[in-house]
Amino acid sequence: MTSPPTEPFVRLEALTRVFQEGKRTRPVLNGVSGEIHKGKAVALLGHSGSGKSTLLNLIAGIDSPSQGRVIIGGQEITAMNEYSRTLFRRRHIGFVYQFFNLIPTLNVEENLLLPLELNAASTPGERRERVNSLLASVGLSDRAGSFPDQLSGGEQQRVAVARALVHAPDLVLADEPTGNLDAENGRQVLELLHGLVRDEQRTLLIVTHSQAVAAQADQILTLQQGRLVEAADKVLW
Repeated sequence: MTSPPTEPFVRLEALTRVFQEGKRTRPVLNGVSGEIHKGKAVALLGHSGSGKSTLLNLIAGIDSPSQGRVIIGGQEITAMNEYSRTLFRRRHIGFVYQFFNLIPTLNVEENLLLPLELNAASTPGERRERVNSLLASVGLSDRAGSFPDQLSGGEQQRVAVARALVHAPDLVLADEPTGNLDAENGRQVLELLHGLVRDEQRTLLIVTHSQAVAAQADQILTLQQGRLVEAADKVLW
């Protein structure tokens, strides 16, 4: 007997996003619908300006759709107010940015401690233990006291990956995480990201324009003309 299909962890329902530019409107997303299942690594492809980052911001609750719904883990984040979305994001979502977005006045350890302190869900000793464990996982235990401008690009992105995972989020969103790195550093960061997400049993959505990056995912989605198109040979749902 085959197992019954599992409920999708992320569900997008007819998402539309229209931007107002003076007296003109600019539609970016046009009825985007799709599903992501728990524990999968999903790549989102699309040409520049196709709306990939816009969609990522809607899923993260950073932006709100003009129409449609985003449901994560059974909770409709598009029905939440801004404060509730912020709390949800702090507790359940990790974000890896292309340009690292580390706080320059905090050292590596402090950058990782900050999300845990905002959540206040553990003791100071438990927070440091979690940070030390992740720094060891990304090979940067000896850089805990360094500031971002003392690190290479590859090291900064490894710190950014660790920061995205430090609070054990259910969903990790990565926006072109290798786009600002050379080929070798990009490869290492991508392997690290996939490895940590797999080991910690998280769900990953990675935005990319690279077919090579997308090929490492379990599933590939493509944004075309404001809608999601699935790559049939990669869909595992």
